[in-house]
Amino acid sequence: MTAPSPSRVLFCDLRTDQVIDALPVDGLGWDDWIGKPGSLRGTIPVTSVNLARRASRLATRRTAVWLETGSEVTWGGILMTRSRAVDDRGRATMPIQAASWESYYDRRLLMDTQIGAGVDQFDIARGLIDYASSAAGGDIGVTIDYATVSGVARDRTYSRYDLPTIRKLLDELVAVENGFEWRISSYRNELGARTKQLVLGYPRITSGSQDTVLSYPGPIQAYELPEDGSTQATHWQSRGASVNRNQASDSTPLMSAVWSNDDLIDAGWPRMDGTSDYSTVETQTVLDAHARADLARARDPQIIPSVTIRTGGVPLPQLGAHVRLRIRDLWFPDGISLRHRVVGRAVTPAARGSVETARLYLEAA
Repeated sequence: MTAPSPSRVLFCDLRTDQVIDALPVDGLGWDDWIGKPGSLRGTIPVTSVNLARRASRLATRRTAVWLETGSEVTWGGILMTRSRAVDDRGRATMPIQAASWESYYDRRLLMDTQIGAGVDQFDIARGLIDYASSAAGGDIGVTIDYATVSGVARDRTYSRYDLPTIRKLLDELVAVENGFEWRISSYRNELGARTKQLVLGYPRITSGSQDTVLSYPGPIQAYELPEDGSTQATHWQSRGASVNRNQASDSTPLMSAVWSNDDLIDAGWPRMDGTSDYSTVETQTVLDAHARADLARARDPQIIPSVTIRTGGVPLPQLGAHVRLRIRDLWFPDGISLRHRVVGRAVTPAARGSVETARLYLEAA
């Protein structure tokens, strides 16, 4: 089995990417996802006054955290928490936690009304990131490819009176019928520079041209194929923004039509109702599109399979890559082959008596 490449954690200024320090981090674990921010956690061992001073320079929300594995950039994000700690044996440490770049847009508000008619949904997404970057102090170095399009035009009005976060608007744009996926990728570009890149994928983000084959028994150490029916629904109605801004009269929200999967009812399934809120949506057609998309996602049980692999001998598939699982065991004595897309990765560091492992979270391809 090939030994894993050594890792290094680099701490930089968030806005300029100027290096602050490279410090040892024990118990290092991280995860990244399509559709939500990832995280990194670990503990800086503080064995001297000099190390304590260096660790104290790491300011939360101002420090970028880069994980380098060998010559590659594996993960990137923003330092969110740190703690100066001393245990009962007098050992000083600094536990840290970071969140990937997407989390930055949870703290950025849209403060100016934005209107677009017949605009490609990728351009709306890029416009929101550009809006955040254009404010003084708002540029954290995210690069954007303006050439790609989805081919899906949208009409959108975002009101400054709602004070929505940029990430909420992006996630709502993604969630509508015929939407797309977005994330911010961390890598080293062809010039060797650390890069934060906005990635847009329609209808989904994909990576690589060939499937990674994982077998059990084999590189797969463990797996789960769960089904969660708690999110299922046969009928759906969504609630939008208030349609009455007259404070002298009662205010009622915009409501979508009630959409249904009548074929499930005809097939004997019990009625199960679902609802969702879109407080910034003021247009009936947009709200109906959200409701139809939510109903489509709620049609079947939520299934997010996961497999755990040893990272030492198997290259870690990228987010959006496809894997083919070949399983033969008590559940599948005749063998089964499943093709899935990687939508999440979580790496657990080696501990006493165990090797480093990665858990891949999957969705059907």
